[in-house]
Amino acid sequence: MAAQKGKDSTRSLVQQVADRLRSQILDGTYAVGARLPTEAALMEGFGVSRTVIREAVATLRYIGLVEPRQGAGVFVLDHPAIRPGDETWGIDPGRASSVLEVLELRRVIEIEAAGLAAQRRSPAQEGHILEQYDALHRAFRDGLPTAEADFRFHLAIADATNNPRFRDFMTLLGAGLIPRHTFDAPQGAPGPDPDAAAADAEHGALLNAILAGDAGAARDAMQVHMDNSVTRYRNLLRRVPR
Repeated sequence: MAAQKGKDSTRSLVQQVADRLRSQILDGTYAVGARLPTEAALMEGFGVSRTVIREAVATLRYIGLVEPRQGAGVFVLDHPAIRPGDETWGIDPGRASSVLEVLELRRVIEIEAAGLAAQRRSPAQEGHILEQYDALHRAFRDGLPTAEADFRFHLAIADATNNPRFRDFMTLLGAGLIPRHTFDAPQGAPGPDPDAAAADAEHGALLNAILAGDAGAARDAMQVHMDNSVTRYRNLLRRVPR
């Protein structure tokens, strides 16, 4: 299929390619364990640029469908929580209104998830949350991309609710969960993220509340983080070159 070029009024080219690849994974065209075609082959097949292919693959990676392996390629992962017929609800990471809608929905779900994680976490889950936080903190500290580490930290919190539907929700929304990746170079604003220190501190406060078993404080910390995420995203939109 040659993807239509030019700006689509409702869905970005990246999302069109990601949706097509996702469908091919779910219908078995690319089976679990299979390697996706090379970037060059995908570029030719879809008629799009290397940047579009890389962002589409990143979208699939964030929702847990594929995994890049250094020197080997991109491979399809097992995806028991995603079934043929499931939809990504038309989420377009390249459209501001779509990302803001996802953030609003996340706010409702993740505030409760934080409280439940504080109450229900097992020692192993607590250790996993701490491990994912450490990876995220290092990314913030070193000025590295944080979207994947951020997603894994929030996913670890969802797991600690011991209600699998929270993880299912986050997996299905994965492409829109962490909006910063939409603005990574080369599309994003130049220079380091000026909000990194604040975001890092918010994650630290959330971690501490969960480790303390304080459900109320965990919900409050998640609410602060989600509200500030919306503010940061709006500010980021203003900084991105048009």
